[in-house]
Amino acid sequence: MEIKVEADSNHVHEQNLPLLQDKDLPEIERKTLIQRAISQTFQSTAHLANLLPTGTVLAFQLLAPIFSNQGNCDPVSRSMTAGLLALCSLSCFLMSFTDSFRDKNGNVFYGFATIRGLWIIDGSATISPEFAAKYRIRFIDFVHAFMSILVFAAVALFDQNVVNCFYPLPSQEAQEVLTSLPVGIGVICSMLFIVFPTQRNGIGFPLSAK
Repeated sequence: MEIKVEADSNHVHEQNLPLLQDKDLPEIERKTLIQRAISQTFQSTAHLANLLPTGTVLAFQLLAPIFSNQGNCDPVSRSMTAGLLALCSLSCFLMSFTDSFRDKNGNVFYGFATIRGLWIIDGSATISPEFAAKYRIRFIDFVHAFMSILVFAAVALFDQNVVNCFYPLPSQEAQEVLTSLPVGIGVICSMLFIVFPTQRNGIGFPLSAK
C-alpha cells in the first residue's frame, strides 16, 4: 500500500510540473508568433518587389551583398551601400514617371511623362500633341513615386546585409523597429497601390497587351 501511495504521489507531482512551467509559455508563444510573422513577411518581399521596377530590384539584390561586404561594413563599404540605396531610390522615383505605348506594328516606345505629355526618350518616334497629352503627368504619379520609395525602403530593411551594415548591434527597441517598420510600410503601400493602381507601363514594369 505504501508503494502505491508513493507512486500516486509521484504521479501527482509529475502532473503538477507542467503547471509550474506555464509561466514561461506566454514568452515562448510570443516569440513563436513573432518568428512566424517575420517568416511570412520575408515571403511577402517578393510581392513587394513586384511593385518596383524589375531592373532596380535585381541591381539592388545583386550589388547589396557585394557593396556591404555581406553585412561586415567598414566606412568605405558603408558609404558604397548608402550610395546604392540612394541610386535605387532615385531609380524607383523616376521610373514612376515613365510610360510606354505600342505603334501599329507592335513596336514598344518608352518615354517620360511631362506636363505637356509623353516625351519619347530616344526620339525614335514622333507622336501628335493630342496623343502625347494623354500621357501627361498627374498628381497620382507623385503619390506612386513616393510610395515606390517607401516600398523600396521596406525591401532594403528586409535585407540582412543592409541592416547589419548600418545597425551591426541594434538595441532591443531598434530591433523591434527594424522588424515591424517594413511590415507596416509594406501593408500600407500595398493597400494604397490596390486602391489607387497605376495606369502606366513604365520602364521595368510589365507591359499590357494593348
